[in-house]
Amino acid sequence: MSASRALPVAAPSARSGILLSLLSALSFSTLGIWGKLASEAGMNSFTALAWRFVAVALLLLPLSSRGLTWRLRGQMVGVGVIYALATTLYFGALDRISAGTTSLLLYLAPAFVVLLGWAVLGRKPGGRQLGAVALAGAGLGLVVGIPGAGDQNALGLGLAAGAGFLYAVYLLASERWLLGVSPLAATAHMALVSGVWFTVLAGAGGQLGVPHGWAQWGVIGGMALVSTIIAVPALYGAITRLGAARASLLGTLEPLFTVLLAFLILHEPLRPAVLLGGVLILGGAVLAQKRRARA
Repeated sequence: MSASRALPVAAPSARSGILLSLLSALSFSTLGIWGKLASEAGMNSFTALAWRFVAVALLLLPLSSRGLTWRLRGQMVGVGVIYALATTLYFGALDRISAGTTSLLLYLAPAFVVLLGWAVLGRKPGGRQLGAVALAGAGLGLVVGIPGAGDQNALGLGLAAGAGFLYAVYLLASERWLLGVSPLAATAHMALVSGVWFTVLAGAGGQLGVPHGWAQWGVIGGMALVSTIIAVPALYGAITRLGAARASLLGTLEPLFTVLLAFLILHEPLRPAVLLGGVLILGGAVLAQKRRARA
């Protein structure tokens, strides 16, 4: 059997999918913390991203690439391209509008997943699924904040919404193109594409440099290990077990986890609205898991 293929599993457990989604959301939520620490250590975003993905690719490619067909490699590279473009739009939006509004528009992804699944794949959403999207969206508005007067940059808003749309495409592409593929192999190829892409962007902007000191290398190590090697395979495993729609709705817990981690680690203030928003997000996540088995 090819090393790229997972062993046959009878009826992957929905419970394990939920646990993997929660692990992925918690692991991805640390990215904002690492980003803050990177800035404090004197590293710019594109340099940190470039080294993050290059480190992951160098570590995982030798361990997971044997026996892969060119067709599978092409599919994994395609997923990686979509992810890299979504990330680029996200950081482009951050330069123009607030981080809260950028996150809010990025997490339009579950709604886009539902709409694309309906329009492209014929998956008509049920009332519970639409209710889950609405609850999660309301909760996100409370957690990250409603757009304010300073968020009037049309390009920034368009980039953030585009990031949400492309992230939805990335989730659906992962569901369809990575079926049976080792999560580590898929992560390695996504990291390879993203590493090359962000190295080029950092170099073109004259920002590429070699990290130095324990602080900078520690940030790179944390981003590579927690926010990528743990987070991305967990996400792929969740998508395999739950589908892109349910996994993406559970992923809306990520900004809530980020706010809580910032409170615990960076001692940032915790607004009461965050707690209410967290309840709504959790309600949406729970409602999303009650879909009928044939969906």
